Amino acid sequence: MGILLSACWLMAGCTVIDDDLTDCYDGQQLQMDYELRLVTNMTTEIKTQLSTQLEVGLAHALKEHLSSIFSDYAHDVDLSFYDSEGAMPRLQHDQHIMDANQQSYTLYLPKRQYMHLAVANVVDNPVVGIEGDEFCPQSHLATVIGSADADTIASHTTGLFTARQPMEVLEGVDQTFHVQLYMANCAAALVIDPRGHDISSLKVFTTGFASQFNIKDSTYVFASNAPIVRCQQVRAEDTNEVCYCSVMFPSREPSDANMTRSVVETTEPFVGEDSDETVWKFITHITKPDGSVTRTVLGIRKTIRAGQLMVFKGYVTDDGAVQTDDHTVGVSVTLDWNDGGTHEVPL
Repeated sequence: MGILLSACWLMAGCTVIDDDLTDCYDGQQLQMDYELRLVTNMTTEIKTQLSTQLEVGLAHALKEHLSSIFSDYAHDVDLSFYDSEGAMPRLQHDQHIMDANQQSYTLYLPKRQYMHLAVANVVDNPVVGIEGDEFCPQSHLATVIGSADADTIASHTTGLFTARQPMEVLEGVDQTFHVQLYMANCAAALVIDPRGHDISSLKVFTTGFASQFNIKDSTYVFASNAPIVRCQQVRAEDTNEVCYCSVMFPSREPSDANMTRSVVETTEPFVGEDSDETVWKFITHITKPDGSVTRTVLGIRKTIRAGQLMVFKGYVTDDGAVQTDDHTVGVSVTLDWNDGGTHEVPL
């Protein structure tokens, strides 16, 4: 799926689309065509994992919850043109609120070689910001740390798309540049069957994901302490099951512990190698009637990539733990978590 966007503006002080452009024709006229390329498994994953008649409502609710994430609709675009040599400083910067499937503009740039970076859907995503964008190699999407709960961060609120493309602007030649933007974040959902237990105190988190995305290189960077992401509850009628979902940057690849590349560089974007160790985690906290907290860590050994949704299922046991029948998922339970006392559940 995709949308076709065109963007243009002027250098030499003419940066507002609605300006009178009569005196601003100082550069070579170009056309830039931007296409958001949504590569995702969301529909397939939901149909596969939530396939029973009792799960129809939950499947619909989860799809609706993620409709603003796995979408090829661009609300806003941030466009930067950099020198292609040396420190690669930014030569031109433009931002637009699109709010449409198609828009057409004309762009004027002096002839030269450029490196162009584009980012879509950052404005309405307070968890992520563009940093270091005065110079091309340093430009990146960064997780914004800092909230009422300093130990955790909220889920992303939009699907993030990025592109990078070298350009050579020629004099006296009509040129059209086609730029494809690909998704940079992903989502994970945990569906839990209470099995008659009170889970009104249930809290669910995910962790193990990248904290930064380098736009020029299309690579992810991982902090020594991975962000802990608060999952949002997805409510549905006609089911006892509850669903918690988070949206975040991808996890590590098992073969590359320090950096992960974007999925657009693979022929089968969601077929990845499994790891012998945990790659990322779900964490659940349930407060029991006696006030003690049971903490469960579900260790996921599968890589989650940009554009991907992963859905896992579990159920609540008498001691407040969350168990799963998925034998590829490691389970570690801490009873009376505030006071320690770890109980390892055999896999």
